[in-house]
Amino acid sequence: MNRKEHAFLIRGVRKIHRTLGATLCLFFLVVSLSGLLLGWKKNSNGLILPKSHYGISRNLKDWLPFDSLHTIACSALHFSVNKNLSIELERMDARPQKGMVKFVFKDHYWGVQVDGATGKVLHIERRRSDIIENIHDGSILDYFFKTEGEILKLIYTSVMGLSLLIFIITGFWLWFGPKVMRRISKRNRL
Repeated sequence: MNRKEHAFLIRGVRKIHRTLGATLCLFFLVVSLSGLLLGWKKNSNGLILPKSHYGISRNLKDWLPFDSLHTIACSALHFSVNKNLSIELERMDARPQKGMVKFVFKDHYWGVQVDGATGKVLHIERRRSDIIENIHDGSILDYFFKTEGEILKLIYTSVMGLSLLIFIITGFWLWFGPKVMRRISKRNRL
């Protein structure tokens, strides 16, 4: 490849890099800020990721049945937050080492921590870390548009992942390409 062809290639790579950056800069900003918040979630003093509270017994033999704990969590959610919230579970996180069960609900960003042995409500929490995670991976779009199969998340992560890969390749070539051009020029002068 001669110097002129190489210069043409670098101009094309620069145009791809610039156009992609200008087109997706807002999305990259969202991904970077949400990723930063997720990295700090365990060190946020409960602001992003709620602290796990402790129940009185680690022995599962002392615990109430899970359906009773679930009923207590749902009642606490309706009484303390909003009686119209769905009680459909996303997950139930049993933590015997902490003596508690965490109930995370599906259609909203609330959770309830319940003492496994007594059924006492330990904490009702706004799940900010889940909101931030859904923004970060694009699943918030499926949540708002009520799409099946997380198709918008798949499109979003594919576009962002491929864009980042293209940025890496074009960015490397914008750094390395001029070095190659200098070598070509030096060789042609000799």
